[in-house]
Amino acid sequence: MSRRFGPIMQNGYVVRDWRAAAEYWSGELGVGPFFVMEHIRFRRCSFRGAPAAIDMSVAIAYSGDQQIELVEQHNDAPSIYREFLDARGEGLQHVGVLVDAIHPIVEAAGWGARVIQAGETMVGQRFAYLDVGPHPGAMIELIEVSAEARAAFAYMKRAAAEWNGERAIRISK
Repeated sequence: MSRRFGPIMQNGYVVRDWRAAAEYWSGELGVGPFFVMEHIRFRRCSFRGAPAAIDMSVAIAYSGDQQIELVEQHNDAPSIYREFLDARGEGLQHVGVLVDAIHPIVEAAGWGARVIQAGETMVGQRFAYLDVGPHPGAMIELIEVSAEARAAFAYMKRAAAEWNGERAIRISK
């Protein structure tokens, strides 16, 4: 995968309760602090080709260069997160890679049919989740990264390197 997209930089876990999961990761595993974005708003989002009205929150922290993302979906709208939770329960649902542009990668690989969920947040963050085919592993998330997103991720990574164990959860307003 690293030859096609770049290195995996994120492990994305679907959880029933982001707060409980973040408290576990920070308290038991020493990973933190978690930066939380509650009830993310989407400019557009689709699941299996149909519009998706997903209400979700994410909590993000770093362990070294590895980003840990905890995803909680608050509603029952069809999505990859709901599908995963219903079929398997909580766990590693996707691995993420940063890309400059999603569409050229998907088109060059002929993977249009593999895009299961895609969209853009209200702050302009674009994403696409790809089916991995017959392999029983996690989905791949292509994360189109802007200068602003790179700066935010760098800030979170720095905070993790300097974290003293206090204020494990930091909610964005």
